[in-house]
Amino acid sequence: MADLGIFMTAFLFGGAGGLAGSIAGSAFGRAGLFAGGLAGGLLAAPLSAAVAKWRGWIPATQYRSTAIGAAVGFVAAAVVAVSTLSSPVGPIMASSLTGIGAFVGSRVGREADRRP
Repeated sequence: MADLGIFMTAFLFGGAGGLAGSIAGSAFGRAGLFAGGLAGGLLAAPLSAAVAKWRGWIPATQYRSTAIGAAVGFVAAAVVAVSTLSSPVGPIMASSLTGIGAFVGSRVGREADRRP
């Protein structure tokens, strides 16, 4: 259940951060919209890892790898979303990459914890 929580939290926080950043950046034109969306999502990625740590889904030692995974996933999602703007499915499906990145990051951190 914790893995689903990590995925869903990063999925929702990444999408909400990208949306909020886009709204704030839109005051600066089209470039600001995209830059704001990227900045908002990148700021939300560590927050999703913090929520996962707070909920007990990951130990404190996995926070960094989970946050980095979510951020990398969000960057990949942003690239896919911008490339598929003509379709509503592309940007929505791209949001799952943030959750996948957080999940993979938590697994990488878990494996690092197991090494002697």
